[in-house]
Amino acid sequence: MPTVRHTVGPAEAGRTVKSLALKEMGLSRGLFSSLKFRGGITLDGAPVHADVRPAPGQVLCAQWEEAGGGFIPAPVDADFAIVYQDEAYFVLDKPAPLPTLSSPRQGGASLESALYARLGCPENYLFRPVNRLDKGTSGLLAAARDRNAQQRLQKLLHTEDFVREYLAVCRGCPPRDAGTVDLPIAKGAGVRREIRPDGRRAVTRYRLEAEKNGLCLLRLRLETGRTHQIRVHMAALGCPVLGDYLYGEKDPRLPGRFALHACRLAFTHPFTGRRIGFFSPLPHDLGALLEENE
Repeated sequence: MPTVRHTVGPAEAGRTVKSLALKEMGLSRGLFSSLKFRGGITLDGAPVHADVRPAPGQVLCAQWEEAGGGFIPAPVDADFAIVYQDEAYFVLDKPAPLPTLSSPRQGGASLESALYARLGCPENYLFRPVNRLDKGTSGLLAAARDRNAQQRLQKLLHTEDFVREYLAVCRGCPPRDAGTVDLPIAKGAGVRREIRPDGRRAVTRYRLEAEKNGLCLLRLRLETGRTHQIRVHMAALGCPVLGDYLYGEKDPRLPGRFALHACRLAFTHPFTGRRIGFFSPLPHDLGALLEENE
């Protein structure tokens, strides 16, 4: 049962329980709202109202149940790396083609089931990804250990405090060596997405890293996070991601995946305020595409 305690200091006298819970204890607004109605916020062991102003030396406590997800995946041993972990977060390096999430309708391995196995099949397991990667995309992904940590980090998505960069091998090259794609994306038929004026704003920055044999290596940075954003934007530029069966064409050298890799993840830790960053190099099989293509 996650528990957060805070002893009120002399300099905090006069502040409300709500202010201390949100700013000093690191609770998300959503979690605080749900806890205050269920008596999950206590002061010296007794339920307390949000507008109470504790005295120095008193102890605020927030405690909640982490409900299981209902569907518990079968533990599966899969080859992935835990790049970083602390009391609140994991940073995981996902291979492709490994799905991020499990589904009761589909068996087999997923990052969710692989982490479950790696952690020793804990009770009330619930996988809480902060960002997600398509099955065919490899690379870095952040996941939280509990609801509060997930909500806190998700608030940073699409801000400068949460940076995601990708490397992509594309067929052809964009018209310029660097630029920004600002084209709205809407739902199309089935799982497809498409550029459409009534879509949601989507912004991708790109920079050419290498060009050889009719292919290019691009470094891409997301400013928004729409489904299939990079894949749709690169196809719109006339240089689809290699192996992308939805927006380009399959490549026999890339069974089950496409040449897209989440290479960099950096964020400001919501609880420590420390800036942390991680890098995952381009997988060898993707780098070799530039040399193999004729």
